[in-house]
Amino acid sequence: MMLSDMGAEVVRIERLSANNAAKVAPKDVLVRNRRSIAVDLKSIHGVETVLRLVESADALFEGFRPGVTERLGLGPDECLTRNPKLVYGRMTGWGQQGPMAHAAGHDINYIGLAGALHAIGRAGERPVPPLNLVGDFGGGGMLLAYGLVCGMLETQKSGKGQVIDAAMVDGVAALMAMFFSMSASGMFKDERGTNLLDGGAHFYDTYATKDGKHICIGSIEPQFYALLIEKAELDPQQYSQQMDPAQWPKLKADLTKVFLRKTQSEWCDIMQGTDVCFAPVLSILEAPEHPHNKARNSFLEVDGVMQQAPAPRFSRTQAEISHGARVPGEDTLSVLKDYGFSCDEIGVLQTQGVIALE
Repeated sequence: MMLSDMGAEVVRIERLSANNAAKVAPKDVLVRNRRSIAVDLKSIHGVETVLRLVESADALFEGFRPGVTERLGLGPDECLTRNPKLVYGRMTGWGQQGPMAHAAGHDINYIGLAGALHAIGRAGERPVPPLNLVGDFGGGGMLLAYGLVCGMLETQKSGKGQVIDAAMVDGVAALMAMFFSMSASGMFKDERGTNLLDGGAHFYDTYATKDGKHICIGSIEPQFYALLIEKAELDPQQYSQQMDPAQWPKLKADLTKVFLRKTQSEWCDIMQGTDVCFAPVLSILEAPEHPHNKARNSFLEVDGVMQQAPAPRFSRTQAEISHGARVPGEDTLSVLKDYGFSCDEIGVLQTQGVIALE
């Protein structure tokens, strides 16, 4: 999605199945902006079809367990033989080698092994899964997109392709760099919920409001903390020891009572837009309606689905969403034609059952 939002032509290769004849496109934001082709990869002719596509591609990426594409005949050796400049991206949880490389896993397992999950949660309680944002997306998809772009930039210099081993466990470890640094400096305790950025500090946390909603504050710097004291009408003397962890539990308990005195909207009127470092905690239904997000067009509706706009933004070129998710296999005919397949060749593939056309 990130690559196609930026203008890359991305073709998604789907399994050939009866489900591909469905008439309703999925509401999957992650597969927007790309075409879909359905091919029987268990057929030698299907594999050859994909290799023909590879010949004209800058990059290919796959998300199977290690060794699967090799067994299909679409591994790095076969693809790089057809296209020596190809950047071949491999997306897995555990990586291409290691004792756990062939085991099943999910986001929660990868962030557990990399040290991130242990650090997320309230003091004295179990670790809390941060959705599947850290492993699947931050340490996974974004790592792969970054690796592919780096690989393609290097290919422009060397004229040679290569394989990118993008493992989520590695990506999560990279995201944890700051906390490894803080730990080495004695600034991060290996006990969740007791540190500066994990909810241990009273000035960096979420709080419930009178109407059952929540707000969040991040008043770390002294000038921002002073403004928090002013805006929340706190006792400066009571809150004077900002960076004393021994004071944090008591001050947090007091601040919890303070924020319960007003509604979320009332606190927004007092603090939003100031240097307190404040924001309301919004749901995915509320976020698109916030004035700041609306002013920046951060969300938009495509094919009846509310979703995030492309990011980041560029001064000269403009990313755009040309269409939403496609029915699997919907673009098989147009993709094959664009990649040089003749009408006769396409007809033969259809007769052989290698592809299915709408």
